[in-house]
Amino acid sequence: MKAYTYIDKGYFALLEKPEPRILDPKDAIVKVTLASICTSDLHIKHGSVPRAVPGITVGHEMVGIVTEVGEQVHSVKPGDRVTVNVETYCGECWFCKHGYVNNCQSPDGGWALGCRIDGGQAEYVRVPYADQGLNRIPDSVTDEQALFVGDILATGFWAARISEIKEEDTVLIIGAGPTGICTLLCVMLKHPKHIIVCEKSEERRAFVKEHYPDVIVTTPEECMGCTGAYGAPLGGADVVIEVAGSEESFQLAWQSARPNAIVTVVALYDRPQILPLPDMYGKNLTFKTGGVDGCDCAEILSLIEQGLIDTTPLITHRYSLEEIEEAYRVFESRTEGVIKIAVDCLRPVVI
Repeated sequence: MKAYTYIDKGYFALLEKPEPRILDPKDAIVKVTLASICTSDLHIKHGSVPRAVPGITVGHEMVGIVTEVGEQVHSVKPGDRVTVNVETYCGECWFCKHGYVNNCQSPDGGWALGCRIDGGQAEYVRVPYADQGLNRIPDSVTDEQALFVGDILATGFWAARISEIKEEDTVLIIGAGPTGICTLLCVMLKHPKHIIVCEKSEERRAFVKEHYPDVIVTTPEECMGCTGAYGAPLGGADVVIEVAGSEESFQLAWQSARPNAIVTVVALYDRPQILPLPDMYGKNLTFKTGGVDGCDCAEILSLIEQGLIDTTPLITHRYSLEEIEEAYRVFESRTEGVIKIAVDCLRPVVI
């Protein structure tokens, strides 16, 4: 089968590999129908993920069809269309039982797919702990509608859930990339008084204005004034969710928050960030940080089925698996108005 593979720092390649097979009775094999490219894949490419193993197939955003299951898999069966959770988790350790699946104590726990074990930018993928890692897609939901459930949409849902948003709140989301938009969709479900999206890219600000006209859009330069105006008389946002992942956005997050606000950080950074505690003194902020705990996928699929979440506008480009090099080039360079890419792992390239 064809599989896009991490060779070494700065180098991925589309290789021929053996199809995966069941290694554990809790495994399932999924024929990948659609995959996508995540910024985390770029972090692997550039050496920012030390845990990533050279030689692994990359990719952790995918949907597909179950082709084979181990004898201890009960939640799905061959022929089921499924989403694949970015988190691999056993469901039995202390962290899993308390809903903190990102911290699963299994050797394959946490972000394993496409990082430490073979992922899904390929024709087939082996999914450990399939009862936890796979969710059946409702018949009325398309593959494109479900494509982001297991990663960036789960991230946005988790961020909104832990941010303790109330209806009288002003919520600031920093970053209107794919994860930022998914976070926006999930924050909208909480119906806060104001939602502000801060984004430096003019194209992405235009995307938010076009698709979500009730959302307030601002730039990093104007963000402090905007949150001050809509958060008045409190002097800033009640909740700030940082999704952009730069040194400037990290500092802007706490600066734009009112005293006693919640600052939720879901961004992945290339380098350590400085928490300037003397400058923050007296703001009494609560910080919530870390990787997504992707245990809400069934609920998210139900919300999609009900028409309450729609991420299909994020898919701006489509490629076959054979064209994945070009897909990466477009996604990494952020050209052609790209937001997210759908990689069709079934469609042959048209010459």
